Amino acid sequence: MHRIVYLERESIRAEVRRPAFAHEWTEYARTTAAQLEERLAGASIAIVNKLPISGALMARLPQLKMVAVAATGTNNVDLEAARRQGIVVSNIQGYAVHTVPEHVFSLLLALSRNLLAYRQSVAEGRWQRAEQFCFFDHPIRDLHGATLGVVGGGSLGQGVVRLAQAFGMKVLQAERKGAAMVRPGYTAFATVLAEADALSLHCPLTAETRHLIGAAELQAMKPSALLINTARGGLVDEAALARALREGWIAGAGFDVLTAEPPTDDHPLLSPDLLAAPNFLLTPHVAWASAPAMQALADQLIDNLEAFARGAMTPGAANRVA
Repeated sequence: MHRIVYLERESIRAEVRRPAFAHEWTEYARTTAAQLEERLAGASIAIVNKLPISGALMARLPQLKMVAVAATGTNNVDLEAARRQGIVVSNIQGYAVHTVPEHVFSLLLALSRNLLAYRQSVAEGRWQRAEQFCFFDHPIRDLHGATLGVVGGGSLGQGVVRLAQAFGMKVLQAERKGAAMVRPGYTAFATVLAEADALSLHCPLTAETRHLIGAAELQAMKPSALLINTARGGLVDEAALARALREGWIAGAGFDVLTAEPPTDDHPLLSPDLLAAPNFLLTPHVAWASAPAMQALADQLIDNLEAFARGAMTPGAANRVA
């Protein structure tokens, strides 16, 4: 019988069915890093979302056989240590192929059409005092005909590409930064930075992609360009982005993620002037969180547990990452 411990049940709002194999189920709404070892003692399956699962922790949990991540990103788990210790690690894939791209385009549309600025102008009485039926305080740009750079070729990046094509945008799929060769269908990273009217990030956070977009990259973008990040906060040097927004290196940014979540009040992108600026939109890591997407995540999570229990979560299986 498996002992399953779900450590962060409040991280999704969905019905989580019980697995169809003999098990003991324990769940906690929230868990701190300090509580991990105590709560996982005797567990054979751990379900986590963002909690750090280190190699040292796994070594102290001899009965642990599986870490089921209730998300796509697994940078919170020491995958190499899991492989060494024979612990299976699974993740969730493909569940957000509609909700994240829709959020990307919500940010793009709001920024391109200056919706926040116009809303504020109406609240300030500008429309009421206008001398004609409308006013043109803020520039409006169409997505149609604009160039979108996409960094990351997974299911979310491809979902964004499909929507971009429906809007009539030109899409440039970025090659890996620093790559010696450019693959067919891709465009050199530096070229994408220089030519994109908007850049959308959809790659995992790794040692190679941390601060993928820093001061040099922001300065290489068009002053009229937008930066969208619904992937991971660490992909962008956030202090450099704050400066870029204040000094006009780029026209605006829409973010759903930050390096530390939840952030502290002194985070560089939580400065009152930026949060009040119409060219910066920050949402609290909810691009993935539509009701259908969360239910799909919950269903796939239990599918992964059931595959593991029947011996189907073998190396190379679709949702196995270690």
